[in-house]
This record gives sequence, structure tokens and C-alpha cells, in this order.
Amino acid sequence: MSGGRQCTLPRAWWAAGGKALDKKEKGEEEAADADDDLLLAAAAVADPDPSPVAGFSAAAGAIWIYPTNYPVRGYQVRMARAALLGNTLVCLPTGLGKTFVAAVVMYNFYRWFPSGKVLFLAPTKPLVAQQMEACARVMGIPLRHMAEMTGGTQALSRRDLWTAKRVFFLTPQIMVNDLSRGTCPAVEIKCLVIDEAHKALGNHAYCQVVRELSKYTNQFRILALSATPGSDTKAVQQVISNLLIAQIELCAEDSPEIQPYSHERQVEKIVVPLGEELVGIQNAYIQVLETFAGRLIRTGVLARRDIPSLTKYQIILARDQYRKNPSSQSAGIHQGVIEGDFALCISLYHGYELLLQMGVRSLFIYLCGIVDGSKGLTRTKNELGRNEDFMKLYQHLRDMFSDTSSVNENIYKSKTVFENKKEFIYSHPKLKKLEEIVIEHFKSWKKGCSDQVTTGSPSVDAVGTRVMIFSSFRDSVQEIAEMLSRLSPVVRVMTFVGHSTGKSTKGFTQKEQLEVVKRFREGGYNTLVSTCVGEEGLDIGEVDLIICFDAQKSPVRLVQRMGRTGRRRQGRIVVILAEGREERTYNQSQSNKRSIDKAISANKMLRFYQHSPRMIPEGINPKMHKMFISAEKYEPSNSRIFSKERRSSSLQHKSALFSCVTGQKQMHCHENWSLSSEEFEIWDRLYRIKESDGIKEPVLPRVQFETLENLEEIPKHKEEATRELSLSEWRIWQSRPFPTCVVDHSDRCYHFISVMEMIELMRHEQKLFQNSVSLYSKNPTSSLL
Repeated sequence: MSGGRQCTLPRAWWAAGGKALDKKEKGEEEAADADDDLLLAAAAVADPDPSPVAGFSAAAGAIWIYPTNYPVRGYQVRMARAALLGNTLVCLPTGLGKTFVAAVVMYNFYRWFPSGKVLFLAPTKPLVAQQMEACARVMGIPLRHMAEMTGGTQALSRRDLWTAKRVFFLTPQIMVNDLSRGTCPAVEIKCLVIDEAHKALGNHAYCQVVRELSKYTNQFRILALSATPGSDTKAVQQVISNLLIAQIELCAEDSPEIQPYSHERQVEKIVVPLGEELVGIQNAYIQVLETFAGRLIRTGVLARRDIPSLTKYQIILARDQYRKNPSSQSAGIHQGVIEGDFALCISLYHGYELLLQMGVRSLFIYLCGIVDGSKGLTRTKNELGRNEDFMKLYQHLRDMFSDTSSVNENIYKSKTVFENKKEFIYSHPKLKKLEEIVIEHFKSWKKGCSDQVTTGSPSVDAVGTRVMIFSSFRDSVQEIAEMLSRLSPVVRVMTFVGHSTGKSTKGFTQKEQLEVVKRFREGGYNTLVSTCVGEEGLDIGEVDLIICFDAQKSPVRLVQRMGRTGRRRQGRIVVILAEGREERTYNQSQSNKRSIDKAISANKMLRFYQHSPRMIPEGINPKMHKMFISAEKYEPSNSRIFSKERRSSSLQHKSALFSCVTGQKQMHCHENWSLSSEEFEIWDRLYRIKESDGIKEPVLPRVQFETLENLEEIPKHKEEATRELSLSEWRIWQSRPFPTCVVDHSDRCYHFISVMEMIELMRHEQKLFQNSVSLYSKNPTSSLL
């Protein structure tokens, strides 16, 4: 072979060569022809793909195992078989077992390649933790071979984990970083599972992972999971191309295969008129839009059209077009002025969408952020301040949401305007309709439960019913939660939002999100008001009523929302739409969804990856073997246990709405820390604060300066129960350095330890002296020395 390249021929070609040697004995002419055939065959495979046999266990590869410890479903068997043989995109409605299919595929690649690595990628930390737990409970992969890696895992620790473990659950960003550093053994990866695969668009981390991994090897299987592969056929094609998908395994919501395992979901569309008051504010706002959008139209950079029908997206497209090809009519105008007008109109049309979809309050909070300058839109603020129509409208809104008490912009920034009103203001007619639907649902559920108790039916849910409400904007989420909190205790409501991107609103960390979901599943809250963070991935549990407070153009988000109900019993989905633009948006979304399902089913408009690797050697055809698998009891890592305890305490300060559920801290055994059994016994006997002392936890000594937290005087009965921290109380931990990893102790730490040792020595000497004094008092003839 040229260039010293080794060529491995398939068995069929070697068999052909053997026949040629037999023919050579019969005659030189026939032998020459046979040799030519052999050379042609060798040339045809002179540049083959890397051998798929590397690392494959022939003994294990004779079968592929399907677990029977869960009910066997035909569509899951079919999808798992297909995913073993080719790069596959599995599309299943939420709650019908995509993770189960992934666990089966991962387990078999774990068996087939004893030295290979198996990866599960999920977009967020909570999803990584959830999917690791789910897969561990489905299949029998030993927990000692599994590892979870997220942003909280240090790079050096990940290097060790890549060497020691075989099955990994991680975020794609971590995977990209480790591939670029060379710490991830790319050539050892045999199976890559990608959750929420519809995100693999543009330069998403998922796309980067596949591109980087392909630089090292093409011998790995890809299994992508999604409830909806994309918002349109173009997006679906991008996902297929970016993830090297060779086939799609799809079950639509009306597929006969999944009907026995899914419950009926009743979808209702309720269209709500805007009402006279909202229409009046809308007309006043349109006057402001006409002033500023009219500038762009007169300049020639924005096509003349009906100004109320314009959208923020259309203005962004017009701005991009202007940047590429400036209009000749605007040649005499400074480009910065036009760019400023574009930015101003984009901000105004965002407010217009808030007004029509969310209501007057959301618009007012948004405009407050512009007027007080917190959003950093200085030019926009100045331009609007000079517009008489805008200032008149802004003052009207301010009067609407102001009480007799003075309410300043800082209150608006904190998103708690509505807390200062004794009477709740329905800023959009949709809010009133939403409240009616929630009240009706809980009344009917209570009546149904009482009927079941009367008839002796055992199917009454001990926890009760759950409701989930989706809204795209945080201000609206807070407003809905405030409205429903008035229905307590029947409605126990909690907000569910993602990370905060602004200075004025504090969101939930991913650990706190998991805690909220856990309490919702267990019945601590029965109503969850969520942004888009609650749409995907996380196991929310069984929800009886889904209310969509706004419509989305993307069918992906609607399908994700709908998948939250109808898992174990019949579910109901209510979409509340404002009359006009929002109703048209919803209808367009439904049309897009039908066209996507049709395109995938027809398989004509999509181009699939044609070089999906063969991971099983030629001549081996694994047979399915069903067996009951006993998985190890799954327990989270120690780090997650401690973080969970910290999370429980921090959540109590997150919102006043948390007060309806009180969680008790769990004490963890000392074996998780660094004290020996003897040291622990000493600490427990001498220094541990006992519950009998009437003190829940020690507190630091009060500082001399006043803060917002200590302005109020502590009641005397609490003051008496307060125990201040002392150095001696924790001296077991402070008398010597504990083992470190990567970073050593500082000089200041060693100085502190030496001081503590000196204090201990002085304490010991003082105790000896006191004992001597005591002896001397009893026997004056003895010497103090």
C-alpha cells in the first residue's frame, strides 16, 4: 500500500483472494485475471474508514440487552434497535420515555466496548443531574463507573475523571473545553447522547462538540433526543446536518404506537377581547409609534406599511438590511441618527408586544426601566422625554399604579409595584380569565375528590391536583403569582424563573430550581408560574392543568409546554390569547407544526448524513435479549448532598411565597467530613451545641455598626437563647492544617494555626495552675511548683 498505510480488507475480499489462488493452479491466464480482480478489490478499499472493530467485545456483541424491569413498549424497542445501528434522532412527545431509550443504548455500548467512553450531554446542570439519576435507575451500569461533570467540577478533577470513569453526564460547554484542552480522550468515545437536540443550531455548544470530536475520530454513535426537532423544516435540517443524523425515529402525538401509554390531552383555545380601557391605551401608544417609526419611513430605510402591524423582528431585519446596503435617500443623514432611531423603535415595539400580550403593568415596568435609565438607553430616554404623547401616556400609567403612598422608580425597578396596591388591578383581560380558570379547576377537583371518597374509589390523589402556568416575561410571572396568592390556601403558588440577567431582578440558581421542582412534585406548591425555564427537560411531575398565558411562534415551545400534562391521567391545556395579533401568531405556530410533521413523515425534503459509522464488525448481528436488570440504589454524590442542604436554607429567603412550605434540614453523618471517630466523639461530647440547650444554631457576635439586618432590636427571650461563636468551640478543626488538593494553605492560615496552638497551650497551663491552686488550698503544706 502506498505511503506505508496499512489496509485491512473485509473477509469477503480475503475469501475472493483465496479462490484466486485455487484458480492459479488451473492456469496462468485464469490466475492473472483473478489477481487483477483482487488488486481492484484492494484498490477499492485502499482508503477505508478506521476499523469499527477496535475495542469491540465479540463475546458481549453477540446480543444487545433490553430491560424488562420496566414495561416493554414496542416503539421504545424499535427506537433503541435503530439507534444502535445508525446515528438517530429520536422524536417523542414529552413524558413517553426518550431517556429510557437513551439508557438502553448507552448500556449496550458500555457492554460492547469495555474500554470505551459513553457520554450524555444535557444543556443545564439540573438536567444533567436529573438524567444521570434516571439512567442509573433504568440500567445496571455500576455507579462507580459513572461521573457527573458540570461547571462546578474543576478542570484538574475532570482530567482525573476522564481517566478513571467510563460513563459521563455533562454539559456541552464542559465537553468543548476539555476537547480543546486535550484532556478528553476523544478517540475512546463510542456513544454520544444529546438531549434537547433541537438546540443544535448555529454555533451552539452541541454543534461545537460534534465538530471537535469529528477531528479526532468518526467512530462514535450519536443519539439525539427531542420532543420537537425544530420550529420549521429549515431548523430541522440544520439539526440533522449539525449532529450527523442518518435517520429519524418519530412518534407524533396522534401515533397509534403511543396511544396506550399516553392520556388524552384536551386543548382549548380561549380568545379574550382587549377591552375598552386597554384599547384606549393601545391607541395612545400607537400615536407614539407613528411619530418615531414615521421617521424611518420618511428616511427610506423602513418600508411603508401599517405601523400597528409592524413587529420588532421586522424592524431588526430592516436595520440589518440598512447596514448592508444604506439607502440613497439617507445619504445626507448621519448614520448614527438612523441607528439611534432603529434602536428606539425596537424598544418601543417590544413595549407594544408587552402591552398586547401581558398587559398595562408589564408595559409600565418596562417603560420605567427606560425612563429612570436603568436599562442604559440614554438616547431613547431623552427622545421619549421630549415627546408630549409619550409623557402624557407615561403619566397616565403612573397614576394608574400609584397609591396614596408615594411610589418611586426604585419600587418599580424591584418589580413589586403591585405589592403596594391593596386592590389588585387586572392590567389585562387575560388575567381575569386566567383567575377564573384556576378557581374553576380547583373547585371541580375538590368536587371530584369528594365524589370519589363518597363512592369509596381508591384513586383519590393524596397530594392533590397541580397547575402550571407559562408566561414568557418575568414581570408577568410575578404579576400572575401575586394575583393567585390571594386565593391561598387553596392555591399555593410559587414562581419558577431562570438565572437573572439584570441588576434589578434576582432569579433562581439551578440548584434552587431543582428544589422548587422537588417541592412542586411532592405537593408543597400546587401551582407553578413559570417562564420558559420550565418548558424543557426538568421532570416537573404530573400536572393536570397547563395554562399558556401567551402564544409563541415556535411550535417547539408550545409542544414542550403541552408535554407537561397527560402523563399519568387525563390532562387539560388552555391557551389564553389576546384578540388580534397574538391569535394570529398562535394559528401560524400550529400551521408550522403540521408542516414539520408532514416533512419528517414524508422524508422527501430532508437530507440525511450518509456516512453513519458501523460500530459492529462485519459478520456480527447482535440479537435482542430481554432480561430483568437490578440497578444499584442511586444516591447523589456527597457534594450534591451538602449543596442541597445549603440550597434548602437559601430558598427560605428567596420569596415570601416560600413560607407555605418549611423544609427541615437533614443532619449528615460525620463520616462525610474529616474527623476521625475519636475526634468526633470528643467534639460531640464537649463542644457540640445540643438541642436541649434550646438553641437551633450558633450566631456570630453582634457587630458594633448597624445594618439593615440588625436595626430591629432582638427580643429578650431570643437574646437569652443566643449563643455566640467562640474560637474554642471549633478548635478541633483549627489546630492543624487539613489535607488540600491543588491549592495549598496560605501563610495566614499557618499563622492562625500557630496562634491556636499557643492558645491551647496557654489554656492547658492555666488548667494545670488552677488544679495546683486547688490542691494547695486543700493542703497548704504542698508546694505550688
